[in-house]
Amino acid sequence: MLSWEGALSAGQQYASDCVVEAVNGKGEFLVWAVCGAGKTEVLFAAIEAALLAGKRICLATPRTDVVLELSPRLKKAFPAIEVTALYAGSTDRHAFSPLTVSTTHQLFRFIEAFDVIIVDEVDAFPYSIDDSLHYAVNKSKKFSAATIYLTATPSKRMQRLYRSGKLKAVIIPARYHRQPIPVPEMKWSGNWQKQFHQKKIPPAIKGWVCERLEQNIPFLLFFPSIQVMEQALPLFQMLSPKLSIVHSRHPDRKERVMALRNGMVPGLLTTTILERGVTIERLEVAVIGAEHKVFSDSALVQIAGRVGRSFANPAGTISFFHYGKSKAMVETVHHIQMMNKDAMKRGLLDEEMPSL
Repeated sequence: MLSWEGALSAGQQYASDCVVEAVNGKGEFLVWAVCGAGKTEVLFAAIEAALLAGKRICLATPRTDVVLELSPRLKKAFPAIEVTALYAGSTDRHAFSPLTVSTTHQLFRFIEAFDVIIVDEVDAFPYSIDDSLHYAVNKSKKFSAATIYLTATPSKRMQRLYRSGKLKAVIIPARYHRQPIPVPEMKWSGNWQKQFHQKKIPPAIKGWVCERLEQNIPFLLFFPSIQVMEQALPLFQMLSPKLSIVHSRHPDRKERVMALRNGMVPGLLTTTILERGVTIERLEVAVIGAEHKVFSDSALVQIAGRVGRSFANPAGTISFFHYGKSKAMVETVHHIQMMNKDAMKRGLLDEEMPSL
């Protein structure tokens, strides 16, 4: 049934076996996997086991773009199975198939329909803050259903439940390419907001951007707000006129990300809209004003997770430019260091790690 011919890493294989066991039972199970661990591939064996047992499965996610990314991958992995993709405006909205990929909003339409429900990016907006979406997930599954949660950044509540033994989980602390996750570098940039207001790019940030432009390294610059980003854009376009912006209200954001991926633009200025779901070869990332409250520890972990995702280029830099370190910044660095340390201890990395 499963036609995927790839190979799982040791960390993925262990997690895959745990998820197969979870879907054969009932109750809740957490897959806590670092960004770039290959979570989708970890699900394949469990989905196959559920399908062979005649179960109906839903892979739900808070975001439409993830549905659009996952549905063709699942259709390719399970070519003999009808895969329904549900999102606002979807042509599949009246279909009823053994395997459904859906936004969490679409689950309001179902009552006790699924034997297995997998919630990807369980920490992502709006699912993370909207109790009605949790209700929709619960309403859509059967009483005996297995529920699998996937995330790189579980909420503090989920972490407490796991540590107290009330939520079963498997942790994948390493990426599939067996190289450590790049650890963010803290870089003081002074009063960055004041300098942008004075129509200047802080020297540390300017140097970082110029270096990547000279070396032809694609990059993302994350800003705490659309207002600050739009104010700063003309200054950065003086360094390279091809630089442009991406945010939630921008109509061409998918095309601009594709232009960066294809090497047509050297970099993008963005908000947290691109903290997830972006994989670009050789990408490097900087966060401007990393101490700002919009950059929670989970957001910063996701942003850092954009770097070093491929076999060919597993390294790269992630820089936090700041005017005073925040708790979230410190916790992000600690989180990534601890995951790398755990991965090394479990024999999931090929490279020697520096001591903490």
